[in-house]
Amino acid sequence: MKLFRSARFALGLVVLSAAPLAAQQAPPMPKPGPEHEVLKMDVGTWDAVVEFSMAPGAPPATSKGVEVSTLGCSGLCLITDFTGEAMGAPFQGHGVMTWDVGKKKYTGSWTDSMSTGLAITESTYDPAAKKWTGWMEGPDMTGAVMKTRNVVDVKDANNRVMTAYATGPDGKEMQVLKITYVRKK
Repeated sequence: MKLFRSARFALGLVVLSAAPLAAQQAPPMPKPGPEHEVLKMDVGTWDAVVEFSMAPGAPPATSKGVEVSTLGCSGLCLITDFTGEAMGAPFQGHGVMTWDVGKKKYTGSWTDSMSTGLAITESTYDPAAKKWTGWMEGPDMTGAVMKTRNVVDVKDANNRVMTAYATGPDGKEMQVLKITYVRKK
């Protein structure tokens, strides 16, 4: 009988403590903040001239493309789609970037038709210098993991230049990619 009363008392406590939890509202959905405002500057359609460096000292291969960037998830992320050509073949890329409140940095992902994996990005934006600085790590065309340092110089509202650097076979950093963007009018 004593065990039955103890069990009934414990069940009553569970029911009583669950009532306030059920009455609580779900936490509010996140809303875009000042960090998300920065993403708006990339929204639009951009013509791109791509320079891809295959080896130190060798002239870069060049191609053209178009990047279309939109805001998604109620303004919480930037979604980027790139189409063009790379090394004579059609190229498609897709990226997503957002402000990570926990890391206090912009984080994102990138995948494209030259690899079968997902690259992860992390970056910061300096409004005084109008410059993005960060890194990207993911598989290259061979499947090997490649890490690049990326810099985006925002020249003005309609022009920006992204440069990616990787560590070469000699251990020195070399420019592997440069994309010059001009906003379509």
